[in-house]
Amino acid sequence: MSGRARLAVCAALATLAAACALLPLVDPATWLLQAAMLVGIQAGVGAAARRVPLPGAVTVAAQAVVSLLLLTLVFARQYAPGGFVPVLGVFVRFGELLRQGADDVSQYAIPAPVTDGIRLMLVGGVLVIALLVDMLAVTFRSAAPAGLPLLALYSVAAGLSESGARWLWFLCAAGGYLLLLLAEGRERLSQWGRVFTDRSRPGSAPYQPGSVRGAATVPVRTGRRIGVLALGLSLLVPAALPSLGGGLLEAARDSGGQGGKGGGTISAVNPLVALQDSLNQPENRTALVYSTDSEETQDLYMRIVALDKFDGSAWKPSERRIGEVPDPMPAPRGLAPGVRTDKVRSTVKAGEWYAQDWLPMPYPANRVRIEGKWRFEPEGRTLVGYDGQTTRGVRYDVESIQVRPTAEQLRNAPEPPAALRREYTAVPDSLPDVVRETARRVTRGAEDDYDRAVLLQDWFAVKGGFSYDTQVQAGSGTAAITKFLQEKEGFCIHFSFAMASMARTLGIPARVAVGFTPGTARGDGKMEIGLQDAHAWPELYFEGVGWTRFEPTPTRGTTPSYAQPNTPDSDGDTGEQLPDRGQADRPAPSPSDDDRCTAQEKRSDPECGLANPLPGSGGSEKGFPLPAAVGIAAGALVLLLLLVLPMLLRLRSRARRLRPGTRPARGASAAGEKPPPGRTSPAGGSPAGTHDDEIAAATAQVRDAWQEMIDTAWDYGVVPQEAATPRNAAARIARIGELGPEETAAAHRVALAVEQVLYAPVPRATPGLADEVRRVHAGLRAAAPRRVRLRALLLPPSTARLRWAAAGRLRAVRSRLTPRFAK
Repeated sequence: MSGRARLAVCAALATLAAACALLPLVDPATWLLQAAMLVGIQAGVGAAARRVPLPGAVTVAAQAVVSLLLLTLVFARQYAPGGFVPVLGVFVRFGELLRQGADDVSQYAIPAPVTDGIRLMLVGGVLVIALLVDMLAVTFRSAAPAGLPLLALYSVAAGLSESGARWLWFLCAAGGYLLLLLAEGRERLSQWGRVFTDRSRPGSAPYQPGSVRGAATVPVRTGRRIGVLALGLSLLVPAALPSLGGGLLEAARDSGGQGGKGGGTISAVNPLVALQDSLNQPENRTALVYSTDSEETQDLYMRIVALDKFDGSAWKPSERRIGEVPDPMPAPRGLAPGVRTDKVRSTVKAGEWYAQDWLPMPYPANRVRIEGKWRFEPEGRTLVGYDGQTTRGVRYDVESIQVRPTAEQLRNAPEPPAALRREYTAVPDSLPDVVRETARRVTRGAEDDYDRAVLLQDWFAVKGGFSYDTQVQAGSGTAAITKFLQEKEGFCIHFSFAMASMARTLGIPARVAVGFTPGTARGDGKMEIGLQDAHAWPELYFEGVGWTRFEPTPTRGTTPSYAQPNTPDSDGDTGEQLPDRGQADRPAPSPSDDDRCTAQEKRSDPECGLANPLPGSGGSEKGFPLPAAVGIAAGALVLLLLLVLPMLLRLRSRARRLRPGTRPARGASAAGEKPPPGRTSPAGGSPAGTHDDEIAAATAQVRDAWQEMIDTAWDYGVVPQEAATPRNAAARIARIGELGPEETAAAHRVALAVEQVLYAPVPRATPGLADEVRRVHAGLRAAAPRRVRLRALLLPPSTARLRWAAAGRLRAVRSRLTPRFAK
């Protein structure tokens, strides 16, 4: 294995070593094996491109294109022709996965499940870092700066992880970087003088052995200094990162739950999204159908999630520790043995169109039998799907408890634990005083928390003059609560949020539950929950009973018997649709019709009806995303331009050199160029006067034709030797390029024209040189294999001259500017 190949292997290993720092962030760690495979292929493409050899920029572009093809094959093969060709649909899929990954990052905490979105972010990120490291360390031979991408990868992981073994991941990343530096140093020292002489350039002068000693160690010392600096920064930078917050960007807070195998934490966005829009839909699509052995189904609310955090802008779930689903589940918090409970068994079937992450269940559930990827959050006693798991079409059995406390038990409830009371009575500083004042006024004369809770409930439901109105603008912040108390119009969200906020100001632990009312009975003995049965209600905590449901919303649901209802039961003909957790602030899609089902079948069968599109399926009612499509198309055009740029530059160079007519020689006469050796005027002096233009034109014509023939041969595998004489060079092109007799003669005629310009007393133009070069080009192309022809067309090696010319101009500019700045 060559030194450069070993350096490429070390670069890939260094990237994977730094990527190990990401392992504590997610579970399981199988994504790293996938990333390692893709990084290996990417490194192999780079090694093959450098062996050709291809220009550095072309090598990087080839690796980037192959990386895109690999990501398409792994993450979006169903959207790509042939499974790997990236078309517009592939980029749309990538955008959807990245949005999903961003949502998952904000919703999950460490260790998060490896969803498709998070997997793309991890694998794609490691692949990008690997490309940068390979480009810097191998393609452009600068291993020391390659530590910066590795530092970025490690710093992000170290700043987010709360693992106590951070030092282990630091050693992995640092060891990989030092291995890269060692390999780069050995590769340089194995070829003395390469630091100062670019041997990849044909015809470059041999290095001077005496110039290597002493000065050659300067880049090595510089690399070591940069390495030490990068390692030092990798220790300091993470110290500034733990302030990042939210989901994966925040250390997991232990809420008393047991993570267990497959553990982690979860934090969902506000499920208020799209409730009002769903409420006003005319079609009450069936979401759930269930059978139960309970004879009192009016209290069998299907609870989904509890909103227990109020930050002033919205009620939302707190970040909680999650783990495997236990069997049985732990006893409900705060429930004492003396409270009457009934065991209820239910079998639930979700509609094929109803897809969300949270599982609707009676509260509190004791056992759940369900297939799929689900995790348990013990504080809210909820089940949440991960890795794409939703409720779509699932069937599950639930054993739950119906808690039947008496009013006296609630009235005599002891003080709740101090920690629970402190957490669930917290209100934001932005809560207006009118909320506290109204709560105290409504509950004036009450002697205990139970009486205060009932007074609040009855004030909202009966005595306060509130009306149920689904057309009121939705809102969940302090301003929305204040407006609701003033205008006294709203729907269940407003009633539950306002009562929970007021209860907290009175020192009663409170939160808001979201789910479904029990639904309506069918003729076959089953219960049916429709779109309009979605609901929100407050839960207040009483020690000895636990979290207890109240019903402040008029004409909605049923008031529990222990709350001394003062209003008749509702017929439950309207309700709200619970949105999916990842729909933040977007309206829910309207239901679609299915010609295969009648209206009655849609209402009675959750498996009938057109299903909502799955995430990433391309179904959307928002219209064609024109800005995104334009951006993707522009990016694709830029990428295509970069891929064909070498070919375009080469075609332009050939056309310029072989165009008809004459032009002044570059740098001749006017630029003060000295005539070639042996060239004199008839009078023995320098060309001047009337001869200058003719000499310049003849020199330019021959020089361009000769340079084009040399570069054409280089494109087809004949690496030029610029120290060779014209005749020897032409003979070498004919021999290696396997030219025929006519093409060989044409090459020699071009060589003779060069000799005539170099050594004739008066250089003169040679007609037909462009045709001779084209004849040589045709011969080389006919004799070359297909692979060489494709390379000569798409990635011609002779474009390296452009890079050298740009580097020369840059050095010239630097040499002119350096003395000015030195002053």
